[in-house]
Amino acid sequence: MLLTERDTLYCGYTDDVEKRFKAHLEGSGAKYTKANKPIKIVYTKEYDSKEEALKAEYYIKHTLTPKQKRILAGLEEINQK
Repeated sequence: MLLTERDTLYCGYTDDVEKRFKAHLEGSGAKYTKANKPIKIVYTKEYDSKEEALKAEYYIKHTLTPKQKRILAGLEEINQK
């Protein structure tokens, strides 16, 4: 998961995090990161298979709220009241 200059999060699958991050920085990554320049990697997780990784990516993108994504990335604390 990447944090962008616009304080948004980008989530995607790769088998080489550093190589993919460099591609995003150079503008040859995803369409989203061309318009929203990434500034740092905030969350990674390794999976046993590509299928598992893609399921997790889908879950993050389509199920978690923006706040939950920021908590997962360590950008926000969980407020317990």
